[in-house]
Amino acid sequence: QVRPVESGGGLVQPGGSLRLSCAASGRTFSDYTIAWFRQAPGKEREFVASISWSGPKIQYADSVTARFTISRDNAKNTVYLQMNSLKPEDTAIYGCAAISAFGDYYWGQGTQVTVST
Repeated sequence: QVRPVESGGGLVQPGGSLRLSCAASGRTFSDYTIAWFRQAPGKEREFVASISWSGPKIQYADSVTARFTISRDNAKNTVYLQMNSLKPEDTAIYGCAAISAFGDYYWGQGTQVTVST
């Protein structure tokens, strides 16, 4: 069973950048779509971005388009989320999910991103 492991969160000032990583553990990300979600305090979890195994097909939430970039390194079994021009409203726990062709979701533990002065 694949198990995503996130890293790269932290505290950053508004306008700054962070790069999150989602690495595969247990088995490879082969044939999985990887998606990033986030959940801010008191809010529902929301979709951020996703990237398919082949193609790749990439999708972004409107709120992060042109600021965030998702990419994957299949040789390293790792997906990255480059976040630029961060805003306080980007503050949340960011988690990645490996989504199988059957629609099964495998979640990581999440990583905290805080955008604040």
